[in-house]
Amino acid sequence: MPITKSSRDLVDEAMEEIRTYTVADVVARLNDPTMQLIDIRDVRELSHGGTVPNAFHAPRGMLEFWVDPASPYYKPVFGDESKEYILFCGAGWRSALATKALQDMGMTNIAHIDGGFTEWVKQGAPTVTRP
Repeated sequence: MPITKSSRDLVDEAMEEIRTYTVADVVARLNDPTMQLIDIRDVRELSHGGTVPNAFHAPRGMLEFWVDPASPYYKPVFGDESKEYILFCGAGWRSALATKALQDMGMTNIAHIDGGFTEWVKQGAPTVTRP
């Protein structure tokens, strides 16, 4: 069966419907207790350059299950409705699709970082090494 919509098409469609922040927007809020950064990259990616300070790691493949309180995989970190959850991946494509998926699940306090961790590092924003 032929592909009728490319992955880039899906990302572009998601970007039209989700909230997107620049690296500078997020750096300015690093000490904001109402913001929770979520690193959705694969665990193997974390060993290359670290991550963003105070980011919670939630692999993309488990994200919807970890967010859903009815799931046996639910993680309470996602239960604080006073927080804004800001996702990031390597380049911003996976996080755009993930943000759209969580928005489709009913989350309104969700956004992502344009350009992902690659842009974060490129702009010299702070990083930490994961244990």
